[in-house]
Amino acid sequence: MKDVPFVPEPMAETVPLDGAQVKNAPDLRLVDTGDTNARAIRRRRLAVLTANVITVALLFGAMTTFLSFGGLIWIEWAMLVAYALTLPWLSIGMWNALLGLWLDLKHSDQAAVVVNPALGRITGQEPIATRIAVVMPLRNEDPAPSLHRLRGLQDELAHTPWAKHFDFYVLSDTDNPAIALREEAGVAQWRRARPEIKVHYHRRSENTGYKAGNIAEFLDRSGAEYDFFLPLDADSVMGAETVLRLVRVMQVSPEIGMLQSLVTGLPSKTFFTRAFQFGMRHGMRSYTLGAAWWQADCGPNWGHNILIRTAPFHAHCMLPKLPGKGPLSGYVLSHDQLEAALMRRAGFETRVLAEESDSHEENPPSLADFIRRELRWCNGNMQYFKLLGLPGLTLTSRVQLYLAIQMYLAAPAWMLFVLLGAGLAAMPAQVVGAPLWFGLSLFAIVLVLNLMPKMMGLAQILVNKTRADAYGGRRLVSLSGLVEILVSMLMAPIVAFGLSVFVLGLFFNHRVGWDAQQRHRDRLEWTEAARVLWPQTLAGLALTVWLAVLVPWALIFGAPMLIALSLAIPIAVVTTLPKLSRWSISNGLFDIPEDRQTDSERERPLKADIA
Repeated sequence: MKDVPFVPEPMAETVPLDGAQVKNAPDLRLVDTGDTNARAIRRRRLAVLTANVITVALLFGAMTTFLSFGGLIWIEWAMLVAYALTLPWLSIGMWNALLGLWLDLKHSDQAAVVVNPALGRITGQEPIATRIAVVMPLRNEDPAPSLHRLRGLQDELAHTPWAKHFDFYVLSDTDNPAIALREEAGVAQWRRARPEIKVHYHRRSENTGYKAGNIAEFLDRSGAEYDFFLPLDADSVMGAETVLRLVRVMQVSPEIGMLQSLVTGLPSKTFFTRAFQFGMRHGMRSYTLGAAWWQADCGPNWGHNILIRTAPFHAHCMLPKLPGKGPLSGYVLSHDQLEAALMRRAGFETRVLAEESDSHEENPPSLADFIRRELRWCNGNMQYFKLLGLPGLTLTSRVQLYLAIQMYLAAPAWMLFVLLGAGLAAMPAQVVGAPLWFGLSLFAIVLVLNLMPKMMGLAQILVNKTRADAYGGRRLVSLSGLVEILVSMLMAPIVAFGLSVFVLGLFFNHRVGWDAQQRHRDRLEWTEAARVLWPQTLAGLALTVWLAVLVPWALIFGAPMLIALSLAIPIAVVTTLPKLSRWSISNGLFDIPEDRQTDSERERPLKADIA
């Protein structure tokens, strides 16, 4: 990691390489293998672009018409600008989800192969002929559960003939001496229990470059020994069967530089997390499949549970320190999608395994913890503003970076639109002529479009009885989906307000650090909830009083947001109450398939790979 301006080298000419050459000549580039016709991919991208442009234009036109009753004044123009900023993320989410459902209905179990033809090149019987490093960066985490997860993968691999091809690295950035001692003790215990396994532990004295810097130093030291490396987060869980599937695909696909697995949530104990990951699972399933259809070779990198070709990554995906001052300068907090763009610029594909497999992560245990995580990701994604103009990136990679920004730009824009609308309420002449039915219809359309990824993901389950049974049956899936949507409607304004305040703070040089995440808690205390969420509460109460005095009918539009903001503190606390959490577990509400597995099923036999 060097403190230099980010000026990458120009693209070299593309040259075909076989697998061995990729390892030994990382500075060369690959040509299109032709397994998916490039012209067909361009047509897909043009179709998706056209659909999104039309959708955004229609939604913008409808809002312009609604605000035009009585003529447009400055505040309404400002509202239109804010509204326009929310539309790209809304539209792309809808179309990705619709495409995902269509692909799933049309191709069923083969949908992932359709969007990633490389998956069709393997049978699952191929020998492992490469060396792989499994790396887990840690920073002030409780090492016991993280090492337990890592040992779980190693134990599974030990039941296959391929265990000798995998080495394990614990890369510590911990600056807490007590936690560091526990890390060292845990690794030492692992080594004593499995002396035949290569388990490496390295602790840096400084957290230079954050996680990306930690991995960069690992590659400088040991990267040349491995064909691939598999980065895992401290809360990652992967099964050997999924890892071996990724390795086999990469072995026969020298054009692929990154192969990202679809990551789903683990069974959890709190009502909040169970609801969150239930909705996230269904939204991500349809969204990822649809996105993979047009992203193709410019797929995502989520930073963990992804197999990476070591040599080109080390040669082309190192992240220098961004020049300048302020929260958008310095080391890149959100390294993942930028690394994917750099890998594609180097001539290698980034692909996604758009199917559910044994690839999981833990999700935050409370709303307060979720917001803290979102703020760090928001800060990192906003740094992409400085990277959109990097020379040599493909157009699709630039779109990917912009969408990463848009994901966190949409929430503040939405909140600004609402606040400007509240200001408009003080100008009765501007709103008196607007037909209520028009506004309510537009509000309902936007709400449905916003929920489309989750609705399409639920539809994927409900149309397939076998899938629905894995979740407890169609009735339970429908009930859980309905309750989750209601819960998410309460959560969304609270999170959006927090992001809005944070984005505003970026203009005043406020930024987040890289601290350990809170991954486990029995409940959220009232004092902590109040400390984190008092701004939401104050804003919700003030908006409610403002609208009630000036335009009481506007409370119809604002009720979901006003209730959520005003009651942010009790909502955050109640959704972690042990009694409510136990009730959801005992009744199967928000159950995912892993919740309903028996102990023998959780052992995850490895089929053809069992030694």
